[in-house]
Amino acid sequence: MCYLDLDQFKIVNDTCGHLAGDELLRQVSLKLKSHVRSSDIAARLGGDEFALLLPDCGIERALVITEALRSDIENYRFAWQEHTFGIGVSIGLVELHAAQPMQLSQALHASDAACYAAKEAGRNRIHCYQPDDHFLLEKHGELQWVQRLQNGLDNDAFRLFAQPIKAICADAPAYREILLRLEEHGELIAPGSFLPAAERYHFMGRIDRWVIRNTLAWLGDQNRHSVPSAHSLWGINLSGASLSDAEFCQDLIAQVSTADLPHGTLCFEITESTAIAQLSRVKTLIHTLKAYGCRFALDDFGTGLSSFSYLKQLPVDYLKIDGNFIRNVHQDPIDRAMVEAIHAVGKALGVKTIAEFVETQATLDTLHQMGIDYAQGYLLGMPEPLTNMAGNRIKVMPR
Repeated sequence: MCYLDLDQFKIVNDTCGHLAGDELLRQVSLKLKSHVRSSDIAARLGGDEFALLLPDCGIERALVITEALRSDIENYRFAWQEHTFGIGVSIGLVELHAAQPMQLSQALHASDAACYAAKEAGRNRIHCYQPDDHFLLEKHGELQWVQRLQNGLDNDAFRLFAQPIKAICADAPAYREILLRLEEHGELIAPGSFLPAAERYHFMGRIDRWVIRNTLAWLGDQNRHSVPSAHSLWGINLSGASLSDAEFCQDLIAQVSTADLPHGTLCFEITESTAIAQLSRVKTLIHTLKAYGCRFALDDFGTGLSSFSYLKQLPVDYLKIDGNFIRNVHQDPIDRAMVEAIHAVGKALGVKTIAEFVETQATLDTLHQMGIDYAQGYLLGMPEPLTNMAGNRIKVMPR
C-alpha cells in the first residue's frame, strides 16, 4: 500500500483558487493511473492525499513504480492563467504479506505514518515503513495529541500567557504578545509540543477561535474597568489554516467590531510564509481590520524567498525579524547584514522592526546600535499568565 501526499498543493489552491486546485488534482490523478497496472487500485482519499494498492507486488518493484511516479510529478509544471507551479509528492510504503497480517486501518495508519516520515525528512521523497523507525515512534506520539487537543478544547484547558515586547531605541506604548499553554493534570505544556499536531490534524482554526474569543473578552473586561493594561498593544497570532478559512475571517471581523476596543489595542501577527501564500486574502483582511484600529505584524520575517517584493504590497506596522538571524547577530557578520537590510527596508516603508529571541545582553547591545525598534526574548521578560497582568482571573467564554 502506498500513501501519497502532494507537496506545495496548498500554494496553488491559495494563489489561484479551488478551480485551479481541482484541475491540478485531476491531472495528478491521470499521472497515477499511467504508472500502475490495470490490476492495481488508485484512489483519492481526500484533499491532496491519494493511495495506491499494488497486489502481487514486492517492495522492490513498488519502489521502482513509486520512484518513477515521484520523478514524473517533480518534473511536471502546472500552468494556470499567468502562473506556473512546480509540485512534489511525499510517498509512504508499507508491505502487506501473510507473515505479518494487518487490518485495513493498521495498513492505512502505517502507510500514512511512513508518508509523514517522508515529509519530515525533507518532502518529495519515498519512505518505507519500518516497525522500529524512530520517525514513526514520533508520529505515534503525535497521533496521541488528537485526543488530548480535543479534550483541551472541550474542557477549556488552554491558558493564555503574555510576553513583553520592549522598545529599545525610543519610548513607545507597552506591547505584549499573547501566547498559549495547555494545562493537563496541573502541568503547563508549551505550544512547541502540541502545535505541530494541531496543524497536521486541523485543530488550528478551533484553537485560534478560542484564543481570540477569550483574549477579546479579557481585554473588554479590563477596558470597562479602566485597568491600565487594557491600553497596551496586544499581539495575537493567526495561523495559516485560519486565514485560509473565509468564515473564520468574517467571524474575526465581527468579533473585533463587537468588542469595540480602543484603537491601537490589537495587533494581529501573521507569519511571512502565510502572507505570501495568501496575499490577496491577507491584504483584504488587513485593510478591513485597520478600519477598526487594528495593527499587523509579519512574524518570522526574513525566511521567505521574496520578502522585500511582497512587503511593498502589505500595509503592515511591524516586522518581527526571525530569531535565527538574531541569536548570533553580535558575532556573525552575515546575520548582522541581513538584520540591517531588513531594518533599512522597514524604515524606508515606515514599518517598525522587532527582534525575536533576544537572550543575551551582547545581542541587545548590538540591536540597539543598529537602531532596531523593539526586542522580545527571555532577556527582556518571560511569558506570564494573562491573569497576572491586572490581578483579575480570566473568565473562560463559552464555546
